[in-house]
Amino acid sequence: MLSVSDGQKIGIGLTGFGAFFLFLGMIFFFDRVLLAFGNLLFISGLSFIIGLQRTFNFFFQRHKIKSSGFFFTGIFIVLLGWPLIGMLIETYGFFLLFSGFFPVIINFLRRIPVIGRLFDIPIINKFAEKMEGQHPMV
Repeated sequence: MLSVSDGQKIGIGLTGFGAFFLFLGMIFFFDRVLLAFGNLLFISGLSFIIGLQRTFNFFFQRHKIKSSGFFFTGIFIVLLGWPLIGMLIETYGFFLLFSGFFPVIINFLRRIPVIGRLFDIPIINKFAEKMEGQHPMV
């Protein structure tokens, strides 16, 4: 069984709260404070989960510099006061950064009983197959 340390449990909670505040910030018409707080919690939670050095290495790998640049530029633009533009740029960077994990996520979702049945729908199946073959896991 996979053991999870106390720091990783805290990181999972911080990341979850970060995602919640990002969602809440978008619901409240791109509230700058909620989006900034969500970004802060998400990145600090990721640091708790995988460690500071591995987080730094993840964001600043040679082939992910462009993706990280978009992600952090989006966060900076949100902090400057243009949340809609910042979130669009940040979302693009997030998609580029974490697109290597999409095949793993899709395979996991296919194994869940109720959600897995949704992948039998031709349109969703075609989209999922395209996402699975798009980027190899790095």
